[in-house]
Amino acid sequence: MVQEKKVIDEVSGWLRLFDDGSVDRTWTGPPQAKFMSDAVPPHRHFIDGIATADIITADGLKLRIYLPEKQEKTTTRKNSQYSYTSTVEASASTRPIAMVVSVYLRRAPEHRLPAACDDGLAALLWLRSVAGKQSHEPWLSDHGDFGRVFLIGDSSGGNIVHQVAARAGHEDLIPLKLAGAIPIHPGFCRSRRRKSEMEQPETPFLTLEMVDKFLSLALPVGATKDHPITCPMGEHAPPLEELKNLPPYMYCVAEQDLIKDTEMEFYEAMKKAKKEVELFVSNGVGHSFYEQDSCGDGPHNRG
Repeated sequence: MVQEKKVIDEVSGWLRLFDDGSVDRTWTGPPQAKFMSDAVPPHRHFIDGIATADIITADGLKLRIYLPEKQEKTTTRKNSQYSYTSTVEASASTRPIAMVVSVYLRRAPEHRLPAACDDGLAALLWLRSVAGKQSHEPWLSDHGDFGRVFLIGDSSGGNIVHQVAARAGHEDLIPLKLAGAIPIHPGFCRSRRRKSEMEQPETPFLTLEMVDKFLSLALPVGATKDHPITCPMGEHAPPLEELKNLPPYMYCVAEQDLIKDTEMEFYEAMKKAKKEVELFVSNGVGHSFYEQDSCGDGPHNRG
């Protein structure tokens, strides 16, 4: 007799974890957010001005490259978050001179942090090898500008952007140049609830349950939200003042984000540490509001 698997934990709508360690990611949440769980196949022909290709590096890292059709002067951008394919594709299509390299990150709970951060850094170092001609990728070699590479990631990807930028400060990236980092609505938080978590509206893209459950499944076993990856401005993280060679940050926050208070705490800590950081606030919207826009069901105020 086959024993039925038992659910031992779940995040409503997103995933169920079973007692044998397997994970079911069948979407059961609001239909307007289902597109976030749907895989999008690559297409080497241009659709809406964008062609895409999946590649696997010699070290086994899987990446997706987005090539814009217009090639007047291209800029290579390395995106540290794969989950939101539609957002990446929209970014490339609205910036026709940008190339995007998006990483298929190992996912929790099968691969807990810092696995995704390791993958982000590995992608950047692979890009360095392409720039130095130790590796070859025709689209990047023919069209990329390795002197202007940006790290971009939203939500939990924003956390990874900071981790990769901090680690990259200890690497010799020549001939590649890290020109900037753009954390968008990063998942910075603390164990103690902040005012914004208690007062801001929840959305299908971020609820308090998601904050708590996702992080409990993603962080190292036994860690709290005060871990350096989720609280890089906290007492358990390396002092921001001691981080060397951080690129300039374009730091994006949504006015109605549940975790706005801790996001702003990081921004203020960066300013106090005399790091180069520019704040961009989207007014009247919440966490990952552009995802709601992409499915035609959300506010359009860019503030």
